[in-house]
Amino acid sequence: MQQKIIILDFGSQTTQLIGRRVRELDTFCEILPYNKFPKDDSDVIGVILSGSPYSVHDEEAFKVDLSQFVGKYPVLGICYGAQFIANSNGGKVEKTGTREYGRANLRTFDADNALFKGFEENSQVWMSHGDTITAIPADCHVIASTADVKYAAYASDTNPLWAVQFHPEVFHTTQGKLLLKNFVVDICGSKQQWSPASFVDSTVSELKEQLGNDRVILGLSGGVDSSVCATLLNRAIGKNLTCIFVDHGMLRKNEFQKVMKAYQGLGLNVIGVDASEKFFKDLEGVTDPEQKRKIIGRDFVEVFNAEAKKITDAKWLAQGTIYPDRIESLSITGMVIKSHHNVGGLPEEMHLQLCEPLKWLFKDEVRRVGRQLGIPDHLINRHPFPGPGLAVRILGDITREKVRILQDADDIFIQGLRDWKVKDADGKETALYDQVWQAGVILLPVQSVGVMGDERTYERAVALRAVTSTDAMTADWAHLPYEFLAKVSNDIINKVKGVNRVTYDISSKPPSTIEWE
Repeated sequence: MQQKIIILDFGSQTTQLIGRRVRELDTFCEILPYNKFPKDDSDVIGVILSGSPYSVHDEEAFKVDLSQFVGKYPVLGICYGAQFIANSNGGKVEKTGTREYGRANLRTFDADNALFKGFEENSQVWMSHGDTITAIPADCHVIASTADVKYAAYASDTNPLWAVQFHPEVFHTTQGKLLLKNFVVDICGSKQQWSPASFVDSTVSELKEQLGNDRVILGLSGGVDSSVCATLLNRAIGKNLTCIFVDHGMLRKNEFQKVMKAYQGLGLNVIGVDASEKFFKDLEGVTDPEQKRKIIGRDFVEVFNAEAKKITDAKWLAQGTIYPDRIESLSITGMVIKSHHNVGGLPEEMHLQLCEPLKWLFKDEVRRVGRQLGIPDHLINRHPFPGPGLAVRILGDITREKVRILQDADDIFIQGLRDWKVKDADGKETALYDQVWQAGVILLPVQSVGVMGDERTYERAVALRAVTSTDAMTADWAHLPYEFLAKVSNDIINKVKGVNRVTYDISSKPPSTIEWE
């Protein structure tokens, strides 16, 4: 039995964060649309109801039959979840002149209630609601209040049910992690047995049962997701796994050779395909960013398909799809709005079954599993890299010469980040690379005047891009040391033929994206 918490998603922007906090408690969880509660699942030990962009009074507000789980499992309602529970059981939710957004403090709380065990006086919480609860169900009592909101939290007298109008999952609720621990561990009884080691053991066992002696094809990208996926499958089925790594010509400098060597060192059966000629030919003269992406996606499918068809006895297509991909691929009603499959369209075309062993993991969990599997750090800690590669970092048309210039500049930047040592939050020495979520160089569609020696030059300009983030949904520009930027700028201009100007992108997301195209 694998204990699990079910998180019912009512459309909140922080639902994934609830899931992350639960996983940090070494407890498995599933995020499901509000109307998809799993019936007859003996592994469920508790239920959390998320927030929502809607008011409970909105005509289009999401509603769920609470009788499916209230009284059967411990339940925690958060923000909209708390208001929906109150509104559905004889309480009252109203728009009032007292609205709470941002920081607030618990003026009073019930220290004897299990949900607030270990809480400090005046604990800071984060509010984000327009409506407020003005009356709670008859079988409930208030367990926390702020200066402005009487029913900041309440609990049932008849069922294992708790509700809070603040967001314990966000950073600004200072004891939010403690509240969720109290609920998940103390109230729901989680044994906190989810770990990378347990995941590896259970997943390998499940893959052996699922795949048997069938042959599996996996498309590798060089990133952490596909690398961990491949290593798990290799442990389960060994020689029955065939990996295909397509080089479209727009990878980082020497990336194809480096990754192929790393994969072979892991004992993987990898077929490397150099298809760069096809990609460059099809991209010739194309400047529209979306068209470039579509051409690269189409060509990848064609190349991968042609290679995969040579493996005539294959029955499965494996992919490194992770949990955020799947969440983003579903609307709140469960309708698919876009596919995040690494090789979208191939399962139908090739009549293969789909295998996704990482589909329940977040990115940081994938890395933890990768370390458990003994995958080298340079693969585990690799920054996210776009599928179209450097094509989306070259503004304008794509040529081999432009790719050469960008590869050389990018290599200097990335290696510089790896070599430059700084102190982390604990005072330990670490590479600047590890303090950055994602980094790369952008080749700009402009040339500028420069002077090298006694000669006037008219060459290209590049922009360095480095951001900090936790999930790529938002990102801030990385405040890299001036001394580092000066060295990198000097190295690029001196060593990369064709570049005479280096700039640094200091825009944040939003409004700017991490990639330029």
